[in-house]
Amino acid sequence: MKRRILLVDDELAILLTLKAILEMNGFEVDTAASAREAAQKLSAGIFDMVITDMSMESETSGYEVIRAARSQAYNPATAILTAFPSLGGRWKNEGAESLLVKPMNTNDLLRQIEALLVTHQDSKQKNFKQELANQASGLRAAEVIAAKDGARKLG
Repeated sequence: MKRRILLVDDELAILLTLKAILEMNGFEVDTAASAREAAQKLSAGIFDMVITDMSMESETSGYEVIRAARSQAYNPATAILTAFPSLGGRWKNEGAESLLVKPMNTNDLLRQIEALLVTHQDSKQKNFKQELANQASGLRAAEVIAAKDGARKLG
């Protein structure tokens, strides 16, 4: 199954070029030209990854896209694509997992996307296992409480 990427950029030339590169390398790519359009597509579909330009409707529109992606139950990997790498650490605080700097060599871009997808999937699996362990622990605690209540009622 092809991995789905939502690519968000208001510059049509960049959007179409990256879409073509990603599709030639086995990804299914949907595009959005604004943060608003991206939020709608994130709600309507399921994506493995979201790559968004930072500066679109405003200088920080990319953060809106990242927040919209983070609000989805399916939890896609997130990356900000920017020509201005001087964002400091704010991009991490806003929930992005990677910063991709334009212009970028195609092989480097693909390598970074693959690495992010693997890391993100590993993190999702670890969180899922932890959640299952927490639920199991909660069930055991509830069983102990129920057993004590039952013993009190009998005694």
